[in-house]
Amino acid sequence: MQRIPEKIHELTVGQLSARSGAAVSALHFYESKGLISSRRTPGNQRRYTRDTLRRVAFIRAAQRVGIPLATIREALAELPEERTPTRDDWARLSETWRSELDQRIKQLNRLRDHLTDCIGCGCLSLDTCVLSNPDDAFGERLTGSRLLSESGGGRAPGR
Repeated sequence: MQRIPEKIHELTVGQLSARSGAAVSALHFYESKGLISSRRTPGNQRRYTRDTLRRVAFIRAAQRVGIPLATIREALAELPEERTPTRDDWARLSETWRSELDQRIKQLNRLRDHLTDCIGCGCLSLDTCVLSNPDDAFGERLTGSRLLSESGGGRAPGR
């Protein structure tokens, strides 16, 4: 990998992509979502400060563990003066995300454990299917074959 001289304080999108491992399109997407920022040259080319490398690494690490981009953006916005995340920042933020991740892991384990029960069954019964109706959640709220969104929208799927 090509090393960027210390005297260069700004990176092109191509250099940032090469150094971070993120595709150029991903960097443009991150920028459009307010996760990173650049300045424009007189020729309208993007230039990123070197510390953007750490922000991109932070974003990608958080994405790998399933943190939504909106949550990542909120976390980055909490940093003073929009500075680059440090090891301590990561430790603090990852601790706040731990319970959410633990809940997802629990749900995925449950899905995995019940998946073999449903392969080939085809019933998808609202009365007994643990995938379509975990813990009989719908039975407590309504009767019939309608599925309500968790927000309680009251509309049947596809309508």
